[in-house]
Amino acid sequence: MSNQKNYQFIEYTTSLCPICLKRVDAKIILKDNKIFISKYCFNHGEQEEILEENAEYYLKRMQYTKPGSVSKTQTVRKNNCPYDCGLCPEHEQHTCIGLIEVTKDCDLKCPTCYANSGIGSYLPLEKIDEMLKFFLDSEFGNAEILQISGGEPTTHPQIIEIIRLARKKKIKYVMLNTNGLRIADDENFVKELSQFVGGFEIYFQFDGFDEKTYKHLRGRNLSEIKIRAIKNLTKYKIPITLVSTIEKEINDHEIGKIVEFGINTKYIRGINFQPVAFFGRLGNVNKKNRITITGIIKEIEKQTNGMIRKNDFIPLPCNVDRVAITYLYRIKNEFIPLMRDLDIKNYLPIIRNTFKFDPEDFLKDLAKNIFCSSGDCCNYLTLLKKFKKIVPSSYLLKSEKDKIEYVSENTFRISVTSFVDACNFDMKSMKKECVHVITPDLRKIPFSSYNILHRK
Repeated sequence: MSNQKNYQFIEYTTSLCPICLKRVDAKIILKDNKIFISKYCFNHGEQEEILEENAEYYLKRMQYTKPGSVSKTQTVRKNNCPYDCGLCPEHEQHTCIGLIEVTKDCDLKCPTCYANSGIGSYLPLEKIDEMLKFFLDSEFGNAEILQISGGEPTTHPQIIEIIRLARKKKIKYVMLNTNGLRIADDENFVKELSQFVGGFEIYFQFDGFDEKTYKHLRGRNLSEIKIRAIKNLTKYKIPITLVSTIEKEINDHEIGKIVEFGINTKYIRGINFQPVAFFGRLGNVNKKNRITITGIIKEIEKQTNGMIRKNDFIPLPCNVDRVAITYLYRIKNEFIPLMRDLDIKNYLPIIRNTFKFDPEDFLKDLAKNIFCSSGDCCNYLTLLKKFKKIVPSSYLLKSEKDKIEYVSENTFRISVTSFVDACNFDMKSMKKECVHVITPDLRKIPFSSYNILHRK
Protein backbone atom coordinates (compact mmCIF):
# COMPACT_ATOMS: atom_id res chain seq x y z
CA MET A 1 0.00 0.00 0.00
CA SER A 2 1.36 3.45 -0.95
CA ASN A 3 2.11 5.91 1.83
CA GLN A 4 1.85 8.87 -0.56
CA LYS A 5 -0.94 11.41 -0.53
CA ASN A 6 -3.37 11.24 -3.45
CA TYR A 7 -2.55 14.79 -4.58
CA GLN A 8 0.38 17.12 -5.30
CA PHE A 9 0.64 20.33 -3.29
CA ILE A 10 0.96 23.41 -5.53
CA GLU A 11 0.69 26.49 -3.31
CA TYR A 12 -0.85 27.99 -0.19
CA THR A 13 -3.67 30.55 -0.24
CA THR A 14 -6.56 31.90 1.84
CA SER A 15 -10.19 31.09 1.11
CA LEU A 16 -13.65 31.43 2.67
CA CYS A 17 -15.89 28.86 4.30
CA PRO A 18 -19.04 28.95 2.12
CA ILE A 19 -21.20 28.31 5.19
CA CYS A 20 -19.97 30.89 7.73
CA LEU A 21 -18.04 33.13 5.24
CA LYS A 22 -15.04 33.29 7.56
CA ARG A 23 -11.45 33.30 6.25
CA VAL A 24 -9.86 29.86 6.28
CA ASP A 25 -6.44 28.51 5.34
CA ALA A 26 -6.41 26.69 2.01
CA LYS A 27 -4.07 24.96 -0.38
CA ILE A 28 -4.13 24.58 -4.14
CA ILE A 29 -3.60 20.96 -5.14
CA LEU A 30 -3.22 18.90 -8.31
CA LYS A 31 -5.21 15.68 -8.49
CA ASP A 32 -6.32 13.58 -11.47
CA ASN A 33 -4.87 16.22 -13.84
CA LYS A 34 -7.23 18.82 -12.35
CA ILE A 35 -6.68 21.70 -9.94
CA PHE A 36 -8.62 21.89 -6.66
CA ILE A 37 -8.75 24.21 -3.67
CA SER A 38 -8.73 22.29 -0.40
CA LYS A 39 -9.62 24.05 2.87
CA TYR A 40 -10.60 23.41 6.45
CA CYS A 41 -13.07 25.34 8.61
CA PHE A 42 -12.93 24.56 12.36
CA ASN A 43 -16.72 24.82 12.53
CA HIS A 44 -17.68 23.18 9.23
CA GLY A 45 -14.88 20.75 8.45
CA GLU A 46 -12.97 19.77 5.29
CA GLN A 47 -14.04 21.30 1.98
CA GLU A 48 -12.78 20.82 -1.55
CA GLU A 49 -13.73 22.60 -4.78
CA ILE A 50 -12.51 22.32 -8.35
CA LEU A 51 -10.66 25.37 -9.71
CA GLU A 52 -9.69 24.15 -13.18
CA GLU A 53 -10.44 21.04 -15.22
CA ASN A 54 -7.13 21.36 -17.09
CA ALA A 55 -4.11 21.42 -14.76
CA GLU A 56 -1.65 22.22 -17.57
CA TYR A 57 -3.43 25.51 -18.40
CA TYR A 58 -3.53 26.49 -14.72
CA LEU A 59 0.15 25.76 -14.11
CA LYS A 60 1.26 27.73 -17.21
CA ARG A 61 -1.00 30.74 -16.67
CA MET A 62 1.59 32.72 -14.67
CA GLN A 63 3.75 33.03 -17.80
CA TYR A 64 1.25 35.64 -18.99
CA THR A 65 0.85 37.73 -15.85
CA LYS A 66 2.13 41.27 -15.58
CA PRO A 67 2.12 44.02 -12.93
CA GLY A 68 -1.26 45.56 -12.17
CA SER A 69 -2.19 49.19 -12.83
CA VAL A 70 -2.73 51.65 -9.99
CA SER A 71 -6.04 53.30 -9.12
CA LYS A 72 -7.16 55.31 -6.11
CA THR A 73 -8.32 53.49 -2.97
CA GLN A 74 -11.28 54.37 -0.78
CA THR A 75 -10.92 52.21 2.33
CA VAL A 76 -8.10 51.17 4.67
CA ARG A 77 -6.75 47.85 5.92
CA LYS A 78 -8.81 46.87 8.95
CA ASN A 79 -10.40 43.41 8.83
CA ASN A 80 -8.31 41.97 5.95
CA CYS A 81 -9.39 40.94 2.45
CA PRO A 82 -12.19 40.50 1.39
CA TYR A 83 -13.92 42.43 4.20
CA ASP A 84 -12.25 45.83 3.60
CA CYS A 85 -13.47 46.24 0.00
CA GLY A 86 -13.74 49.73 -1.24
CA LEU A 87 -11.01 49.45 -2.98
CA CYS A 88 -8.52 48.88 -0.18
CA PRO A 89 -4.73 49.25 -0.54
CA GLU A 90 -4.38 45.45 -0.73
CA HIS A 91 -6.05 45.29 -4.16
CA GLU A 92 -3.63 44.57 -6.98
CA GLN A 93 -5.48 45.82 -10.05
CA HIS A 94 -7.23 48.95 -11.25
CA THR A 95 -10.79 49.02 -12.58
CA CYS A 96 -10.89 47.59 -16.11
CA ILE A 97 -14.70 47.63 -15.97
CA GLY A 98 -16.74 49.84 -13.64
CA LEU A 99 -20.30 48.62 -13.15
CA ILE A 100 -23.18 50.83 -11.98
CA GLU A 101 -26.49 49.21 -11.03
CA VAL A 102 -28.91 51.97 -11.97
CA THR A 103 -31.97 50.08 -10.71
CA LYS A 104 -32.93 47.05 -8.64
CA ASP A 105 -36.07 46.65 -10.76
CA CYS A 106 -36.20 43.79 -13.26
CA ASP A 107 -38.74 42.30 -15.70
CA LEU A 108 -37.35 38.78 -15.12
CA LYS A 109 -36.72 36.69 -12.02
CA CYS A 110 -33.81 34.54 -13.13
CA PRO A 111 -32.94 31.60 -10.85
CA THR A 112 -29.24 32.36 -11.52
CA CYS A 113 -29.48 36.11 -10.77
CA TYR A 114 -26.41 37.53 -8.98
CA ALA A 115 -28.34 40.58 -7.84
CA ASN A 116 -31.52 38.88 -6.60
CA SER A 117 -33.37 41.61 -8.52
CA GLY A 118 -37.11 42.04 -8.75
CA ILE A 119 -39.31 44.98 -7.91
CA GLY A 120 -37.04 47.75 -6.70
CA SER A 121 -36.00 51.37 -6.71
CA TYR A 122 -34.20 53.50 -9.31
CA LEU A 123 -31.10 55.57 -8.80
CA PRO A 124 -31.77 59.26 -9.57
CA LEU A 125 -29.80 60.87 -12.39
CA GLU A 126 -28.02 63.19 -9.96
CA LYS A 127 -26.63 60.24 -7.98
CA ILE A 128 -25.53 58.46 -11.16
CA ASP A 129 -23.73 61.63 -12.26
CA GLU A 130 -21.92 61.69 -8.90
CA MET A 131 -20.92 58.02 -9.29
CA LEU A 132 -19.61 58.62 -12.83
CA LYS A 133 -17.47 61.53 -11.63
CA PHE A 134 -16.16 59.35 -8.82
CA PHE A 135 -15.30 56.54 -11.27
CA LEU A 136 -13.36 58.91 -13.49
CA ASP A 137 -11.50 60.47 -10.57
CA SER A 138 -10.61 57.06 -9.09
CA GLU A 139 -8.92 56.15 -12.40
CA PHE A 140 -7.06 59.47 -12.60
CA GLY A 141 -9.39 60.65 -15.37
CA ASN A 142 -8.73 57.56 -17.52
CA ALA A 143 -11.76 55.31 -16.94
CA GLU A 144 -11.90 52.61 -19.62
CA ILE A 145 -15.20 50.70 -19.62
CA LEU A 146 -18.51 51.44 -17.94
CA GLN A 147 -21.24 48.82 -17.71
CA ILE A 148 -24.72 50.19 -17.02
CA SER A 149 -26.49 47.37 -15.23
CA GLY A 150 -29.18 46.49 -12.69
CA GLY A 151 -31.68 44.84 -12.19
CA GLU A 152 -32.68 45.40 -15.76
CA PRO A 153 -31.38 48.87 -16.69
CA THR A 154 -33.80 49.34 -19.60
CA THR A 155 -36.65 49.53 -17.04
CA HIS A 156 -35.15 52.77 -15.67
CA PRO A 157 -37.39 55.63 -16.88
CA GLN A 158 -34.30 57.75 -17.68
CA ILE A 159 -32.11 55.11 -19.27
CA ILE A 160 -31.48 57.16 -22.44
CA GLU A 161 -30.48 60.16 -20.33
CA ILE A 162 -28.16 57.91 -18.28
CA ILE A 163 -26.37 56.64 -21.41
CA ARG A 164 -26.16 60.17 -22.79
CA LEU A 165 -24.67 61.36 -19.50
CA ALA A 166 -22.09 58.54 -19.53
CA ARG A 167 -21.12 59.24 -23.15
CA LYS A 168 -20.48 62.91 -22.30
CA LYS A 169 -17.95 61.86 -19.70
CA LYS A 170 -14.43 60.87 -20.76
CA ILE A 171 -15.12 57.15 -20.39
CA LYS A 172 -13.69 55.26 -23.35
CA TYR A 173 -16.42 52.66 -23.74
CA VAL A 174 -19.99 52.28 -22.46
CA MET A 175 -21.91 49.00 -22.33
CA LEU A 176 -25.60 48.50 -21.60
CA ASN A 177 -26.12 45.17 -19.80
CA THR A 178 -29.56 43.87 -20.76
CA ASN A 179 -31.73 40.78 -21.02
CA GLY A 180 -33.16 42.23 -24.25
CA LEU A 181 -36.88 42.07 -23.44
CA ARG A 182 -37.49 45.75 -24.14
CA ILE A 183 -35.15 45.70 -27.12
CA ALA A 184 -37.17 42.85 -28.66
CA ASP A 185 -40.49 44.69 -28.39
CA ASP A 186 -39.68 48.41 -28.57
CA GLU A 187 -38.06 49.28 -31.90
CA ASN A 188 -38.29 53.02 -31.20
CA PHE A 189 -36.13 52.45 -28.11
CA VAL A 190 -33.55 50.59 -30.23
CA LYS A 191 -33.55 53.46 -32.71
CA GLU A 192 -32.81 55.86 -29.83
CA LEU A 193 -29.92 53.64 -28.72
CA SER A 194 -28.36 53.84 -32.19
CA GLN A 195 -27.42 57.51 -31.59
CA PHE A 196 -24.69 56.30 -29.21
CA VAL A 197 -22.88 53.98 -31.65
CA GLY A 198 -19.16 54.63 -31.41
CA GLY A 199 -17.76 53.69 -28.01
CA PHE A 200 -21.04 51.97 -27.12
CA GLU A 201 -22.37 48.42 -27.29
CA ILE A 202 -25.04 46.10 -25.93
CA TYR A 203 -23.83 43.50 -23.42
CA PHE A 204 -26.55 41.01 -24.24
CA GLN A 205 -27.67 38.10 -22.06
CA PHE A 206 -27.77 35.09 -24.41
CA ASP A 207 -27.61 31.58 -22.98
CA GLY A 208 -28.37 29.49 -26.06
CA PHE A 209 -31.29 28.39 -28.19
CA ASP A 210 -33.07 25.57 -26.34
CA GLU A 211 -36.33 26.19 -24.51
CA LYS A 212 -35.18 24.13 -21.51
CA THR A 213 -32.00 26.24 -21.23
CA TYR A 214 -33.97 29.41 -20.66
CA LYS A 215 -36.55 27.82 -18.39
CA HIS A 216 -33.77 26.55 -16.14
CA LEU A 217 -31.52 29.64 -16.17
CA ARG A 218 -34.09 32.44 -16.62
CA GLY A 219 -37.39 30.99 -15.43
CA ARG A 220 -39.18 31.17 -18.81
CA ASN A 221 -38.61 30.42 -22.50
CA LEU A 222 -36.88 33.42 -24.06
CA SER A 223 -35.34 31.89 -27.20
CA GLU A 224 -37.58 33.68 -29.73
CA ILE A 225 -37.38 36.97 -27.79
CA LYS A 226 -33.57 36.84 -27.88
CA ILE A 227 -33.46 36.37 -31.66
CA ARG A 228 -35.97 39.18 -32.17
CA ALA A 229 -33.90 41.52 -30.02
CA ILE A 230 -30.73 40.75 -32.00
CA LYS A 231 -32.55 41.42 -35.28
CA ASN A 232 -33.61 44.84 -33.97
CA LEU A 233 -30.08 45.68 -32.86
CA THR A 234 -28.48 44.60 -36.15
CA LYS A 235 -31.09 46.60 -38.09
CA TYR A 236 -29.70 49.74 -36.44
CA LYS A 237 -26.04 48.57 -36.61
CA ILE A 238 -25.56 48.51 -32.84
CA PRO A 239 -22.54 46.41 -31.74
CA ILE A 240 -23.34 43.42 -29.51
CA THR A 241 -21.40 41.19 -27.14
CA LEU A 242 -23.23 37.97 -26.28
CA VAL A 243 -22.98 37.05 -22.58
CA SER A 244 -23.62 33.36 -22.01
CA THR A 245 -23.98 31.85 -18.55
CA ILE A 246 -22.94 28.20 -18.85
CA GLU A 247 -24.03 25.42 -16.51
CA LYS A 248 -22.84 21.86 -16.98
CA GLU A 249 -25.52 19.47 -18.29
CA ILE A 250 -27.85 22.41 -18.90
CA ASN A 251 -26.46 24.36 -21.86
CA ASP A 252 -22.80 23.34 -22.22
CA HIS A 253 -23.86 21.36 -25.32
CA GLU A 254 -24.86 24.69 -26.98
CA ILE A 255 -21.44 26.37 -26.69
CA GLY A 256 -20.37 25.62 -30.29
CA LYS A 257 -23.71 26.72 -31.68
CA ILE A 258 -23.43 30.03 -29.79
CA VAL A 259 -19.93 30.58 -31.26
CA GLU A 260 -21.13 29.78 -34.79
CA PHE A 261 -24.14 32.09 -34.41
CA GLY A 262 -21.98 34.92 -33.06
CA ILE A 263 -19.35 34.72 -35.80
CA ASN A 264 -21.97 34.53 -38.57
CA THR A 265 -24.21 37.35 -37.30
CA LYS A 266 -23.32 40.87 -38.36
CA TYR A 267 -22.68 43.37 -35.53
CA ILE A 268 -22.07 40.66 -32.93
CA ARG A 269 -18.48 41.55 -32.00
CA GLY A 270 -17.78 38.89 -29.42
CA ILE A 271 -18.92 36.41 -26.82
CA ASN A 272 -18.23 36.31 -23.10
CA PHE A 273 -18.85 32.87 -21.62
CA GLN A 274 -19.39 32.85 -17.86
CA PRO A 275 -19.38 29.59 -15.86
CA VAL A 276 -22.31 29.79 -13.45
CA ALA A 277 -21.22 31.17 -10.05
CA PHE A 278 -22.83 29.95 -6.85
CA PHE A 279 -24.22 33.11 -5.30
CA GLY A 280 -27.39 35.18 -5.66
CA ARG A 281 -30.55 33.09 -5.93
CA LEU A 282 -28.76 29.80 -6.47
CA GLY A 283 -29.60 27.44 -3.66
CA ASN A 284 -29.58 23.66 -3.93
CA VAL A 285 -27.28 23.18 -6.91
CA ASN A 286 -24.79 20.42 -7.55
CA LYS A 287 -21.56 22.26 -6.80
CA LYS A 288 -19.54 19.17 -7.68
CA ASN A 289 -20.80 19.62 -11.26
CA ARG A 290 -19.08 22.98 -11.73
CA ILE A 291 -17.80 23.92 -15.19
CA THR A 292 -14.57 25.93 -15.30
CA ILE A 293 -12.73 28.15 -17.79
CA THR A 294 -10.85 25.21 -19.31
CA GLY A 295 -14.03 23.11 -19.37
CA ILE A 296 -15.66 25.73 -21.60
CA ILE A 297 -12.54 26.05 -23.78
CA LYS A 298 -12.51 22.27 -24.24
CA GLU A 299 -16.14 22.37 -25.41
CA ILE A 300 -15.40 25.25 -27.81
CA GLU A 301 -12.68 23.17 -29.50
CA LYS A 302 -14.83 20.05 -29.59
CA GLN A 303 -18.04 21.70 -30.77
CA THR A 304 -16.40 23.91 -33.43
CA ASN A 305 -14.55 20.86 -34.80
CA GLY A 306 -11.20 22.48 -34.07
CA MET A 307 -11.92 25.76 -35.88
CA ILE A 308 -11.03 27.30 -32.51
CA ARG A 309 -8.55 25.29 -30.44
CA LYS A 310 -7.69 25.32 -26.76
CA ASN A 311 -4.22 26.69 -27.54
CA ASP A 312 -5.81 29.70 -29.25
CA PHE A 313 -6.76 30.99 -25.78
CA ILE A 314 -4.41 32.75 -23.38
CA PRO A 315 -4.97 33.90 -19.78
CA LEU A 316 -5.78 37.63 -19.79
CA PRO A 317 -2.54 39.24 -18.51
CA CYS A 318 -4.30 41.54 -16.03
CA ASN A 319 -6.17 38.61 -14.41
CA VAL A 320 -4.61 35.28 -15.37
CA ASP A 321 -6.57 33.30 -12.77
CA ARG A 322 -10.07 34.20 -13.87
CA VAL A 323 -10.15 35.28 -17.52
CA ALA A 324 -9.11 33.57 -20.77
CA ILE A 325 -9.36 35.28 -24.13
CA THR A 326 -8.78 34.85 -27.85
CA TYR A 327 -9.09 37.29 -30.75
CA LEU A 328 -10.03 36.27 -34.26
CA TYR A 329 -9.57 38.19 -37.49
CA ARG A 330 -11.20 37.72 -40.87
CA ILE A 331 -9.31 36.63 -43.96
CA LYS A 332 -11.79 36.48 -46.85
CA ASN A 333 -14.67 34.46 -45.42
CA GLU A 334 -12.79 32.77 -42.60
CA PHE A 335 -11.97 33.87 -39.05
CA ILE A 336 -8.43 33.00 -37.88
CA PRO A 337 -7.37 33.09 -34.19
CA LEU A 338 -4.62 35.70 -33.71
CA MET A 339 -2.77 33.61 -31.11
CA ARG A 340 -2.45 30.53 -33.33
CA ASP A 341 1.01 31.39 -34.69
CA LEU A 342 1.93 34.21 -32.33
CA ASP A 343 3.50 33.78 -28.89
CA ILE A 344 1.85 36.57 -26.92
CA LYS A 345 4.27 36.07 -24.00
CA ASN A 346 6.88 37.89 -26.10
CA TYR A 347 4.77 41.04 -26.25
CA LEU A 348 3.48 41.51 -22.70
CA PRO A 349 4.96 45.04 -22.38
CA ILE A 350 2.58 46.37 -25.05
CA ILE A 351 -0.54 44.61 -23.77
CA ARG A 352 -2.46 47.04 -21.62
CA ASN A 353 -4.26 46.01 -18.41
CA THR A 354 -7.70 46.20 -19.96
CA PHE A 355 -10.50 44.20 -21.60
CA LYS A 356 -10.81 46.84 -24.30
CA PHE A 357 -8.85 46.31 -27.50
CA ASP A 358 -8.24 49.55 -29.44
CA PRO A 359 -6.34 49.11 -32.76
CA GLU A 360 -4.99 52.68 -32.71
CA ASP A 361 -3.71 52.43 -29.13
CA PHE A 362 -2.12 49.08 -29.97
CA LEU A 363 -0.36 50.46 -33.07
CA LYS A 364 0.96 53.43 -31.06
CA ASP A 365 2.32 51.15 -28.32
CA LEU A 366 3.79 48.79 -30.94
CA ALA A 367 5.56 51.62 -32.79
CA LYS A 368 6.95 52.96 -29.52
CA ASN A 369 8.41 49.56 -28.64
CA ILE A 370 9.89 49.01 -32.11
CA PHE A 371 11.92 52.21 -31.77
CA CYS A 372 12.70 51.94 -28.05
CA SER A 373 13.46 48.22 -27.62
CA SER A 374 16.99 47.27 -28.52
CA GLY A 375 16.89 43.49 -28.07
CA ASP A 376 13.25 42.87 -29.06
CA CYS A 377 13.05 45.08 -32.15
CA CYS A 378 12.83 42.10 -34.55
CA ASN A 379 10.11 40.50 -32.43
CA TYR A 380 8.00 43.66 -32.55
CA LEU A 381 8.53 44.07 -36.32
CA THR A 382 7.22 40.52 -36.75
CA LEU A 383 4.16 41.45 -34.71
CA LEU A 384 3.62 44.60 -36.79
CA LYS A 385 3.71 42.54 -39.97
CA LYS A 386 1.17 40.13 -38.50
CA PHE A 387 -1.01 42.96 -37.21
CA LYS A 388 -1.18 44.62 -40.64
CA LYS A 389 -3.10 41.58 -41.87
CA ILE A 390 -5.78 42.44 -39.34
CA VAL A 391 -5.70 46.22 -39.44
CA PRO A 392 -4.27 47.60 -42.71
CA SER A 393 -2.56 50.99 -42.90
CA SER A 394 -5.66 52.43 -44.57
CA TYR A 395 -7.54 51.89 -41.29
CA LEU A 396 -6.04 55.05 -39.79
CA LEU A 397 -7.41 57.11 -42.72
CA LYS A 398 -10.98 55.89 -42.26
CA SER A 399 -13.72 58.00 -40.68
CA GLU A 400 -14.76 57.11 -37.12
CA LYS A 401 -17.92 55.48 -38.49
CA ASP A 402 -15.95 53.38 -41.00
CA LYS A 403 -13.43 52.34 -38.33
CA ILE A 404 -16.27 51.03 -36.16
CA GLU A 405 -17.71 49.20 -39.16
CA TYR A 406 -14.32 47.68 -40.07
CA VAL A 407 -13.59 46.41 -36.56
CA SER A 408 -17.15 45.08 -36.23
CA GLU A 409 -16.96 43.09 -39.48
CA ASN A 410 -13.34 41.88 -39.36
CA THR A 411 -12.53 41.09 -35.73
CA PHE A 412 -14.13 38.87 -33.14
CA ARG A 413 -13.26 38.11 -29.52
CA ILE A 414 -14.18 35.18 -27.29
CA SER A 415 -13.55 35.45 -23.57
CA VAL A 416 -14.30 33.18 -20.63
CA THR A 417 -14.74 34.94 -17.29
CA SER A 418 -15.04 32.91 -14.10
CA PHE A 419 -16.28 34.93 -11.13
CA VAL A 420 -15.32 33.84 -7.63
CA ASP A 421 -17.90 32.51 -5.16
CA ALA A 422 -17.47 31.38 -1.56
CA CYS A 423 -16.80 27.79 -2.66
CA ASN A 424 -13.92 28.49 -5.06
CA PHE A 425 -12.72 31.69 -3.34
CA ASP A 426 -8.98 32.12 -3.77
CA MET A 427 -7.54 35.24 -2.17
CA LYS A 428 -4.79 35.89 -4.69
CA SER A 429 -7.19 35.85 -7.65
CA MET A 430 -9.65 38.00 -5.69
CA LYS A 431 -6.99 40.70 -5.28
CA LYS A 432 -6.58 40.84 -9.08
CA GLU A 433 -10.27 41.01 -10.03
CA CYS A 434 -10.77 44.06 -12.22
CA VAL A 435 -14.56 44.22 -12.65
CA HIS A 436 -15.68 46.57 -9.88
CA VAL A 437 -19.15 47.61 -8.73
CA ILE A 438 -19.39 51.38 -8.21
CA THR A 439 -21.59 51.83 -5.13
CA PRO A 440 -23.84 54.82 -4.32
CA ASP A 441 -21.67 55.57 -1.26
CA LEU A 442 -18.74 55.99 -3.68
CA ARG A 443 -16.69 52.86 -3.24
CA LYS A 444 -15.38 50.34 -5.79
CA ILE A 445 -15.96 46.73 -4.78
CA PRO A 446 -14.76 43.72 -6.83
CA PHE A 447 -17.78 42.09 -8.44
CA SER A 448 -17.27 38.70 -6.80
CA SER A 449 -16.73 39.91 -3.22
CA TYR A 450 -19.65 42.33 -3.66
CA ASN A 451 -21.98 39.40 -4.42
CA ILE A 452 -20.53 37.13 -1.74
CA LEU A 453 -20.33 39.59 1.16
CA HIS A 454 -21.26 43.20 0.46
CA ARG A 455 -24.55 43.16 -1.47
CA LYS A 456 -27.41 44.16 0.82
